[in-house]
Amino acid sequence: MAKASFQKPKGTADLLPDGSYQWHYVEETARLLFADYQYEEIRTPMFESFDVFARSAGDTSDVVTKEMYDFYDKGERHVALRPEGTAGVVRAFVENKLYGPEYPKPYKAFYIGPMFRYERPQAGRMRQFHQIGVEALGSESPALDAETIAMAVDFFQTLGLKDLKVTINSLGDQASRAAYRQALIDYLTPLADQLSADSQARLSKNPLRVLDSKDAQDQAIVAKAPSILDYLSPAAQEHWTAVQSYLDALGIDYEIDATTVRGLDYYNHTIFEIMTKSKALGHGYTTIAGGGRYNGLVAEFGGPEVSGMGFGIGLERLMLLLADQQLLTATQPSLDVYVANQGAGTDLVAMQMVQAVRSFGYRADRDYENRKLKGQFKAANRLGARFIITIGERELAQQTAHLKNMATSAERTIPLVDLYTALPTYIEPTEEVVEVESEDE
Repeated sequence: MAKASFQKPKGTADLLPDGSYQWHYVEETARLLFADYQYEEIRTPMFESFDVFARSAGDTSDVVTKEMYDFYDKGERHVALRPEGTAGVVRAFVENKLYGPEYPKPYKAFYIGPMFRYERPQAGRMRQFHQIGVEALGSESPALDAETIAMAVDFFQTLGLKDLKVTINSLGDQASRAAYRQALIDYLTPLADQLSADSQARLSKNPLRVLDSKDAQDQAIVAKAPSILDYLSPAAQEHWTAVQSYLDALGIDYEIDATTVRGLDYYNHTIFEIMTKSKALGHGYTTIAGGGRYNGLVAEFGGPEVSGMGFGIGLERLMLLLADQQLLTATQPSLDVYVANQGAGTDLVAMQMVQAVRSFGYRADRDYENRKLKGQFKAANRLGARFIITIGERELAQQTAHLKNMATSAERTIPLVDLYTALPTYIEPTEEVVEVESEDE
């Protein structure tokens, strides 16, 4: 019988330790920056009731019709792996009554974690992928729209990215969308036989989704379609104008793109995308973040009629971009202390010493393969150890250890009890104090 060959599922990736340090750097940058804007981390389940995502994304979206990983569990419950983060956060917001008077308005939360979509794997697009996202729930202020866009730009700039392009659009309120929906149907219906099969199906259910088609022929038709900005109600126009005023005040460069619609059905009013150029992601500008405002999603899940604003960032694409621009400098920390030992009775002491070093907050390791001292010293060099503590039979008899600074080659013998109780005084750099006599003396 042939030996089984086990491989990771298509569209997934193994993140090895060297890469993990780089991911940690990006994730911690997000955590620190978002905290400046008063966002706190929320963690929701990786699977939810299928209806949570179907209801929020809309039954005409590709996410629901083509990409959802859904199944019936052993209790015959229809569940799905989360394809995006917003729906789960809104569900948690409602279920935990985070809209109550004891919570701030807006309620600001961010998330970092894996998402799942069944789509063709390619550079930066995986079937298990990871997102950084934010949601601010409970305020209709256009100032929040501008602040959210500014925070996304701030994050990318903090990571060192340049040549960012911000595009914004408005999908208006319910009245605006109703008027525009009819105008779009009137424009597209005579051209229906020229549209792709997907767009033909969307035309009657949700014509705005046709604007998001990736089909070249559809895009050529959409390019001449009416603009939703010509159908904004007075209230929607006021919100749209205010958002631009705030962005101008913050010095955020942006372009208005009336063809931007975003891929999920719950958006309205302000939507935006942030793009940049990188050969690692393809030719021309590529979207690295997108989001917008949504009114009605909280109520759809049984909560009050409050609005939200947020965005999502694909981590795989971001990591490719940062690597391409040589902005990933985070590496595995070097080893602080390697404990080497040889001789009868030294093994237990070496184990105690390693634990003592770790108790001071230093990274420490030792030999587990019974190598000679020469082999242990080579291992310490490979690990980049700053110091080596050596314990042999003679040192053990004298209750001492040999300490070597690998950078300076300085060596000294120190009582074991001193290393157990005061290690930092021997391995941390100290400034020499020089006394200067006063001229008056």
